[in-house]
Amino acid sequence: MDKEFFERVKARPGLYGLSGYGNAYMFLVGFDQARSGGLLRGFTEWLVVRKGECSGFGWQALVLDEALPEIESSGWAKLGQLTAKQEQECVDLLLSLLLEFMAVRDDVPALARMYAQYHSLCAVPEGRV
Repeated sequence: MDKEFFERVKARPGLYGLSGYGNAYMFLVGFDQARSGGLLRGFTEWLVVRKGECSGFGWQALVLDEALPEIESSGWAKLGQLTAKQEQECVDLLLSLLLEFMAVRDDVPALARMYAQYHSLCAVPEGRV
């Protein structure tokens, strides 16, 4: 059900008020809250595994970093420097990544593999804190 809904959102983001990255972020956070955290659970970890390196950033900033590698700042700091076109590109990427993630989220063995990869990437060696 979520996948079909977000395919419609991706096809017509303006219809859902997603004219900028901040609006898209708030929309997804609200939708996630309505799902008791079930929509985005694992999204940050999936993005980290996809990137191949551990990060302390949440999904919101990881998407911005992927969408705008040419902008020197990281994460949320990029938002103040964006054109309307760049913001829309970030929204488009966010929705594409969310749909890609849902395929993993809804496949229990794939989700388990993703969490194992995340643990391998981000595990602190024993004895180190």
